Amino acid sequence: MTAGRLAPSPTGAQHLGNARTYLIAYWSARSLGKRLVLRIEDIDSPRVKPWAVQQAIDDLRWLGISWDEGPDIGGPHEPYIQTLRRSRYEEALEHLISINRVYPCTCSRRDIAEAGSAPHFEHEGHVYPGTCATWSKGDPLPESGSYCWRFRITENLVHFDDLVGGSQSCSPARHLGDFPVTQKSGNISYHLAVVCDDHSMGITEVVRGDDLLPSTFRHLDLATVIGMTPPQYAHVPLVLGPDGRRLAKRHGDTRLATLRQRGITPEQIVGWAAHSAGFIDDLQRCQADDVIESFSWDKLHRQPVIADDTFGLS
Repeated sequence: MTAGRLAPSPTGAQHLGNARTYLIAYWSARSLGKRLVLRIEDIDSPRVKPWAVQQAIDDLRWLGISWDEGPDIGGPHEPYIQTLRRSRYEEALEHLISINRVYPCTCSRRDIAEAGSAPHFEHEGHVYPGTCATWSKGDPLPESGSYCWRFRITENLVHFDDLVGGSQSCSPARHLGDFPVTQKSGNISYHLAVVCDDHSMGITEVVRGDDLLPSTFRHLDLATVIGMTPPQYAHVPLVLGPDGRRLAKRHGDTRLATLRQRGITPEQIVGWAAHSAGFIDDLQRCQADDVIESFSWDKLHRQPVIADDTFGLS
């Protein structure tokens, strides 16, 4: 059975831009009768806020979004919290080590910045220069805690068809470079965890912001090497402030919890999201389920959404 997913990261409160992407993912899945999974992506442990997990669930419920599997209701693919799934990721890492597709890297961010190439994609770091890539399976390992495992990215051109942006291609070796699949602490990285989870949970469609487009080329490469079938991707335009920059605190408080305290209703947010995406013609209040029949990827506006100071919600 086909499936979509909602994957909030509890590194802080969910905001208006998150809400719009979650709603689009919800409408896409429900319009085709897909199973919908809620997964908490808390593998980025140093930044995780303990209170943010329940708040994310509460925010999604408040918007009128429902799911078929998740940490609050269970399901056949438990657990639905990444930090409880470490053994699965470690198995995948051992496989990558066994086929020599990862190597221990002791470089610091400063080392990489000083030696690496300038990033090709916006918001991406410097391309790793390959300083530690001469290591092969069987060679001695550096001192414990001094290295991460870094993935040897493909030399080939990677292609995929995006449900929003159409045909996409990238030379990962040239534009992205080898990337970590663990931290120096030994914790598994977001990239490896996401690929493993999407495969094991049967996810066939991933809807996320277009700022994560570069990560998709990494995930496709990882999935191919591990022997996993990747999902179809849809990278939706971000919500920007009046200055054309990604929506942030400088544009006012856009946290859903704060909007709720201001008396903003979920119907206002749903109507704004549906109208800004192109699924309804007029800006009006509506419930999440009211938009399902109007959903179509062909209707989605391909340009970033510019939100004014009231976000169209006053």
